[in-house]
Amino acid sequence: MSFKLGSFNYSPVGFAVLAALAATPAVADDAENSLVEANIERITVTGRTFNDYKVGVASGAMRGDIDLMDTPQSVAVIPDFVTDEQLATNLSEVLVNDSSVTSGSEKWNRQVFNIRGFELSSGSGYLINGQQQWSHYVQPIETLQQVEVLKGPSSMLYGQSGPGGLINMVTKKPTYDTLFELGFDTDEHGSTRYQLDAGGSLNEAQTIRYRTVLVKQDTQYWREYQDGSNQERDRWLGYLNLEFDITDDLMLSLKYDHTQDKTGIDRGGWLNSDGELIGGRDIIWDQPWAFTDNTISNLGAELTYHLSDDWQIKAGYNDQQFNRQRLDSSPSLVKGSEDPFTDGYTISPFDRYDDWQHKTGFIDFTGDFSTGDFEHKLLIGANMLDYYYGQLKEAGDKNQLVMPGQPVPRPDLDYHRDTTKSESDYKHYGFYIQDLMTINQQWQLLAGVRYDEQKKDGKGNNSYAVSPKFGVIYSPAENGSIYFNYSKSFTPQGMVNDPDDVNDQMNLDPEYGEQYEVGTKWELFDGSLLLTGAVFDITVSNVTVTQDLEVIPTSGDKTITTQSGEQRHKGFEMGAQGQLSDKWFMTGSMMYLDAEYQRPQEDRLNGKTPVDAPEWSANIWTRYEMTEALALNFGAIYVGERFANTDNTITKDAYVRFDIGAAYTMDVMGSDVSVRLNVKNLFDTDYLAGGTNTDVTVGEGRHFGLALQAKF
Repeated sequence: MSFKLGSFNYSPVGFAVLAALAATPAVADDAENSLVEANIERITVTGRTFNDYKVGVASGAMRGDIDLMDTPQSVAVIPDFVTDEQLATNLSEVLVNDSSVTSGSEKWNRQVFNIRGFELSSGSGYLINGQQQWSHYVQPIETLQQVEVLKGPSSMLYGQSGPGGLINMVTKKPTYDTLFELGFDTDEHGSTRYQLDAGGSLNEAQTIRYRTVLVKQDTQYWREYQDGSNQERDRWLGYLNLEFDITDDLMLSLKYDHTQDKTGIDRGGWLNSDGELIGGRDIIWDQPWAFTDNTISNLGAELTYHLSDDWQIKAGYNDQQFNRQRLDSSPSLVKGSEDPFTDGYTISPFDRYDDWQHKTGFIDFTGDFSTGDFEHKLLIGANMLDYYYGQLKEAGDKNQLVMPGQPVPRPDLDYHRDTTKSESDYKHYGFYIQDLMTINQQWQLLAGVRYDEQKKDGKGNNSYAVSPKFGVIYSPAENGSIYFNYSKSFTPQGMVNDPDDVNDQMNLDPEYGEQYEVGTKWELFDGSLLLTGAVFDITVSNVTVTQDLEVIPTSGDKTITTQSGEQRHKGFEMGAQGQLSDKWFMTGSMMYLDAEYQRPQEDRLNGKTPVDAPEWSANIWTRYEMTEALALNFGAIYVGERFANTDNTITKDAYVRFDIGAAYTMDVMGSDVSVRLNVKNLFDTDYLAGGTNTDVTVGEGRHFGLALQAKF
């Protein structure tokens, strides 16, 4: 029974180093089958495989609960237990546990991520329980059981998606037994977060079960607007998941979540040509009246029918409604100036309303069967995405010159006055078949293929693709495997939607990616520790790149978006996750990356490295249990030097951040009560996180977090 918010339940300690390895969390489903009066009774037991740091299954990698050792692909699974220990409050703080993921900009109350150096798309880079959703906002991690990082192209199973991989977020499931947990956390800035996590059965037969999560969060940020006020965030979240056992073989699951999230805007810092912050670490260039207000709801259903012990059909549908108002001041440096205190800077205010609608559906037919001595795990399925976007916008005067500290009144702007709604939509369909064939105890083969169509009615920009995938697994020992895979990605690009771009409204062709990967996985200490390693080579053709113009034309355009050449990313990863001794647990990873644009010889980007693609990155997090009640944690994050602009003339320095924590659990009137204290950035290191030279995220200094949790 667990609820999270600031976790304080168990805890870790350890030592430091910026090496190590990464691995996965997951929940294993064990099915017991017994025949009762011609009916098949299935009992599903959900639990952690060996310990709270390691789980052996990732549902998103193969569209089913297949053991990671039987998955010819690099996958990292991050369990909620670890991120609760770290007092994570957003997806960025979760994904620091996998070094193949690096952060980008965090402006406009959203987070951007790269996997293996490739940026994830808001529309196709994120999954919730295996279904794509529009992720243009800070994800509600309190509802998640685990986060799966699927590395490399996954278009064979999911259709349009990037070459670096996907993030699959697995939500918490209903429980048979009663669960009730309350959590509270705070920090030195006065931020608060209250959480409730409850679950259980609603009837004596336990055929109707539920899980609900409620969150109220008020965040005070450390950076300041120029009037001395701080950025604030007001968020609340409601989540409900119901399961109904209609018969012994048929289960219906209904899920609903609603998020209301309003915050002031902090687009990040500006860097000068030497890579130094302009104006200091704590200054916000946006105006205090600028804000984003997001309202998101997801309503979904899944139906699972067991045809027999070996065959099942699973179908699902999700309707996501995402509405946002953004009143933005849109600050920019004066062209050619790096001193806003002398030359001022400009704002271009606007009030904008965005309406995104994502409707997704799927049906999967899976089964186990044999042909001679060969065993098969077969998947046949189809999925769809119906996307709609509408925008209303009223803009004020562009490039208004202001001076730092100068009061700027809120402009009289109202998107309701826009009578020309901008709209776009498309429909995406895909059909796929995959077979994991076991030849003998040493050899397994994986083969799959998918056909995709993306249709834009009346726009003449339809896209089609065939995406194959092939894998081989060789197991030289019962606890180890070596694998090879080949896969492709298919990423439609839509059109350029930027009035400041030379090619605004130009239709873009899809990008196509291709990956070769060789890896190995080993389970040590009776399966309690998972070690992984992988070497990869990814090439993307028809690459879309947006560059700043060196000379501003009379039209006022600032950028140009083009498609040409290739982008190639090569590297290797290592990871470790699990239990080192009776009292010592760890999770860690490292990645080496060689990424570059391969453009026409005359193109100034030829041979350049993409933004936020460090050559080296690593992380480690550990827990050491001093006693049954007291546990200590230690963590370290290393991110190497990165470029902040596509021309590679501005760099962000490498940094190491150290974190520590401690948790104490006690019995209070029959309930487990935990107290946790964490310190992030223990040595108060100055560093720059993701983002370009115009929107870089400034790393926070030493940060204290305190959390309480009670389990009833």
